[in-house]
Amino acid sequence: MIETEIKLPWPGDAPSARAHIEAQGCSAIAPRLLEADQLFDREPGELRTSDQVLRLRISGGEATVTYKGPAKPEAGPYKCREEIEFDVDDPVAFELVLSRLGYQRGFRYEKFRTKFAVPADTSSMGGDRGIVTLDETPMGVFIELEGPQYWIDVTAQRLGFAREQFLSVSYAALYREYMQTHP
Repeated sequence: MIETEIKLPWPGDAPSARAHIEAQGCSAIAPRLLEADQLFDREPGELRTSDQVLRLRISGGEATVTYKGPAKPEAGPYKCREEIEFDVDDPVAFELVLSRLGYQRGFRYEKFRTKFAVPADTSSMGGDRGIVTLDETPMGVFIELEGPQYWIDVTAQRLGFAREQFLSVSYAALYREYMQTHP
């Protein structure tokens, strides 16, 4: 599967972002959940330097493993890359397997996430739809749009954002940048 997404920095707090998203006709499709993401890598940052990610996410009592391949440079303002996900019943055992294979815990981050659906608008979206998420992080509030590129464009515009505001970087990269300006 190819994941296509962008992040939009929200200038205010999470309640104002949620109110804005809902005012555009979007409705929550899942409860607000804490996501704890742990990235794994081998020395000396083999995956990170090749723009790959191996992540274990714990959220709502479930554990999901995600592999993300290198971003496609021709994707323009979007982040497009291969994504493979599967659930694991025993995250502790999975971490032990990773350790035996030489993977170590790397960057860890948490965020509160709420998922929203956008009302169908077949005239402009052709039936293919994506997902809007509201992410509350220690470095700020972000709206993430994931779906086909044209859906992202239409939905961003619906939410009042211009293409120039699209971010195609990871939360790990945003955090590293944040730490440079907030030591």
